[in-house]
Amino acid sequence: MNSKERELRRSIGRKIKLARSKAEYTQEELAEKLSLSPRYVSQLERGIAFGSATTITSVCNALNINSDFLFEDVIKNKDAKKVSDVVSQSFLENYIKLNNYNRIVLEALANELLKLQKATENRNKEA
Repeated sequence: MNSKERELRRSIGRKIKLARSKAEYTQEELAEKLSLSPRYVSQLERGIAFGSATTITSVCNALNINSDFLFEDVIKNKDAKKVSDVVSQSFLENYIKLNNYNRIVLEALANELLKLQKATENRNKEA
């Protein structure tokens, strides 16, 4: 396995872990839903193992995610920015845990911060 494939597996594994966390499943609970061992789920999340198409489909169904989410790094332009290039993993994990109301609040807060930032930049240009 070359380094590109290894990184792809790790990326898919991180996304499985992220989706599992959002669904509030433990590795053991997900393993039970998939009729897999918790050890195998752990290996999937760490990119050590890579499931068959049937396993990946079952993971997507159990976690209520689209396969595009897992494979976006393969599908997208290799020069395009990845989510991890723009947002830290911890921020993304916390954001996913927010309910819809708090996501709206966070978006409104971000919009207000951008307005303040732009106003500050404009004042600095004028000075």
